[in-house]
Amino acid sequence: MPVTEKRREILETLDLGGLNPGACAGSRWLSCRDHTIQSISPVDGQVLAEVCTASESDYEEVASSALKAFHAWRMIPAPRRGEIVRQIRSRLRLAKQELAQLITLENGKILAEAEGEVQEMIDICDFAIGLSRMLYGSTMHSERPGHRLYEQWHPLGPIGVITAFNFPMAVWSWNAMIALVAGDTVVWKPSSKVPLCALALSRITCEVLQENGLPEGILNVIIGEGETVGERLVADPRMRLISATGSVAMGRRVGRAVMDRLGRPLLELGGNNGVIVAPSADLGLATRAILFGAVGTAGQRCTTLRRLIVHDSIHEAVMERLVRAYKQVRIGNPFDKKTIMGPLIDREAVDGMQAALEIVKNQGGRIRFGGEVLRGGLYSAGTYVSPCIVEVERQLPIVLKETFAPLLYVMTYHHLEEAIEIHNGVPQGLSSSIFTNDLREAERFLSASGSDCGIANVNLSTSGAEIGGAFGGEKDTGGGRESGSDAWKAYMRRQTNTINWSGDMPLAQGIEFGEFSSRSES
Repeated sequence: MPVTEKRREILETLDLGGLNPGACAGSRWLSCRDHTIQSISPVDGQVLAEVCTASESDYEEVASSALKAFHAWRMIPAPRRGEIVRQIRSRLRLAKQELAQLITLENGKILAEAEGEVQEMIDICDFAIGLSRMLYGSTMHSERPGHRLYEQWHPLGPIGVITAFNFPMAVWSWNAMIALVAGDTVVWKPSSKVPLCALALSRITCEVLQENGLPEGILNVIIGEGETVGERLVADPRMRLISATGSVAMGRRVGRAVMDRLGRPLLELGGNNGVIVAPSADLGLATRAILFGAVGTAGQRCTTLRRLIVHDSIHEAVMERLVRAYKQVRIGNPFDKKTIMGPLIDREAVDGMQAALEIVKNQGGRIRFGGEVLRGGLYSAGTYVSPCIVEVERQLPIVLKETFAPLLYVMTYHHLEEAIEIHNGVPQGLSSSIFTNDLREAERFLSASGSDCGIANVNLSTSGAEIGGAFGGEKDTGGGRESGSDAWKAYMRRQTNTINWSGDMPLAQGIEFGEFSSRSES
């Protein structure tokens, strides 16, 4: 989108100016005079706007506001909280096109994927609205006569949400919309690489909260340096839960800091996702899924396909199909509907991909296709690359690490047990898949001795998880779960209740405590 006027129109429609405050305590925007950062579009390297980052005092104001608002918000009935989410959903739907265009401008993902991200927010709102009437507890049979035993779920408290650049809106919504119906307030620290996406969403949600006369501090955003804002957020005992999405290294730091104060960490970290292609696989279906899984979002999804494990009998047939498909990938302006892959987020990401390619070549890998940095003309920003296929004879040391770029490693296997061993032989455990028409192979992959990932699919890409299922992974991926299923329980506190409606005082496990265990005198 080279026309500056059109960009200005998108920003103005979303109430974003040339210089924007980087902190909002509910519906009150703070002055934020620490320093400014620039939002730079990876599409062409141009500055979109500037943001004034938050100071330590700004953080304190936001955190205090979130705690104060929690005391009021937790007492509002959950279905009423769901009604607020319904109103937010309606505003998101009205602003869908503008929000998607902003994602593409600031993040670089193609417009179709950006529209899908906004739709994902709308969908999670729908899920949360229904959930607001289904925060069920359980009733159990007491072992003591005349007693009722049950459990219920209460709001947890203010929570912190730390998000990465690759899904600058959707991941926040997975956490925030569930947290809202659970009765929590939210302090959001987005990636400083995509601050405008967070500010645009906050302005929309602020309007809804104000129109309903709700207290300040229910939904908050704060943009700033890790040392100034991030470390204070994760170490703050007022933040009962910290949900953090990002690298494994970041997750380790966050997890330690939260556990040091006995808080509750919810970590969604790196993925090194693998697909096994068995001899019985539909290769046409597999090729389409592999292409989307490896190239979608320019390889910058946590669920991106990074390792392809192909049976040796079909290896060359699969490679020929993949190379042919990769040659047809149109790289360029993400606003062009014909574009399949846009830019990486910045030149640092490009440098990381090139460094990984040098290492893999030194370790014995062979580039089968792509991997070049595209330059000149449309690619003048230096953020465009061609997606890359690398053949490796085994899982080299570099393959065990996640490179956040469109870099696919291909290796072979002979027996399914060997394929599963290769697949599970990495530190990460997020998403996985097998392509097979053999029922036994599919069931083996999904069994306890199969994939060790939090997500395991059959004849499906590693990318594209639905909001209805709990999202997250095992091992170095962090073990957290967001979005659907019963992930809402992470945002609430469980309470076990026992009511004695008898006139006796029996103790559990049949314990006798002398005369004090007998019926009391009236």
